[in-house]
Amino acid sequence: MKMPDHKHILVVDDEAQITRVLRTTLSTHGYDIRVANDGETALEVVKDWTPDLVITDLAMPNMDGLELCRRLRTKTQVPIIVLSVRGEERTKVRALDAGADDYVTKPFGMEELLARVRANLRRNRAEESESAAIEAGDFRIDPGARSVVVKDRAVHLTPKEFDLLVYLARHPGKVITHRALLGAVWGGESTEQVEYLRVFVGQLRRKLEPSPNSPRYIVTDPWVGYRFEPGA
Repeated sequence: MKMPDHKHILVVDDEAQITRVLRTTLSTHGYDIRVANDGETALEVVKDWTPDLVITDLAMPNMDGLELCRRLRTKTQVPIIVLSVRGEERTKVRALDAGADDYVTKPFGMEELLARVRANLRRNRAEESESAAIEAGDFRIDPGARSVVVKDRAVHLTPKEFDLLVYLARHPGKVITHRALLGAVWGGESTEQVEYLRVFVGQLRRKLEPSPNSPRYIVTDPWVGYRFEPGA
């Protein structure tokens, strides 16, 4: 039986050494761990075991991490942290576009990974205490139901897109710096990862704005951050 304070983490990687280290370290820190060596096996695991967070490699046989992210996003909003030896920004963007919430480049320090795990798990706890609906201008945002309606149109968002929108919407008309947004949504360890914001703000604009190239809801303050203007 799952204990209330013991979060389930699914580790997906075809390198036995990586899965062995992650299993040992995460278990030592009180997490319940299951391991899969590719995406297909991971999907079989989640059929009868519900993870609170998934950590997955990108390069794997049978089904890679990008496809696993896409498949998981059709079934669950579980936070996903992607691991890869490839550190180029375009690889990070592809992973985030596929539904990942966070990205750690191999080789990584365990303290860094543990911090990312804690930050992503905190999102669920924050949702429980900040469940009041937000009604502003053209928007109705329900954190409890994780739903967004813009001018009577329901909009589907990924978990991190939703978290980013909620944080902006709770501070309407105020410029929020890149660092503040990254710290609030991704955790204090990610305040230099400005590419995260570029990707997710771009995705939000495509889904929310009447004209994404001329945004009126999520406005850029050059070199500083973003401002949410909910409309009339």
